[in-house]
Amino acid sequence: MQIQDIQEEIVDEFAMFEDWMQRYEYMIDLGKSLPLINEQYKTDDNIIKGCQSKVWVHAELEDNKLVFTADSDAIITKGIIAILIRAFSNQKPADIIEANTDFIDEIGLKEHLSPTRANGLVSMIKQLKLYAVAYQTQLN
Repeated sequence: MQIQDIQEEIVDEFAMFEDWMQRYEYMIDLGKSLPLINEQYKTDDNIIKGCQSKVWVHAELEDNKLVFTADSDAIITKGIIAILIRAFSNQKPADIIEANTDFIDEIGLKEHLSPTRANGLVSMIKQLKLYAVAYQTQLN
């Protein structure tokens, strides 16, 4: 499945909920299904800077596709990173670099987060794209 298709799927899922309490609950559920980072990668090197809570992300290249794992010490933040990983994991680095993140605005996520969480969201996206740039450079 391509990134844009996954993003559209996420937008459709969020549209099913009538209010933000239900959407937050859904995000928490998504966080529970997050592919968890191996404990050995829970290091300062893998912490996303700019997040209020601790968020660790690890990336590995498998068959020329980036596979992300992550964890967070906060349930909402874990849900946010789960959404991003669902959209970008198992994709080619070049596709991740090129992908837009308009789907975040479409589901209204940024406007329903505190300013510090919204900054964290931007930092998470930036970090996933930085991993993609690093691995794309290796592939070239």
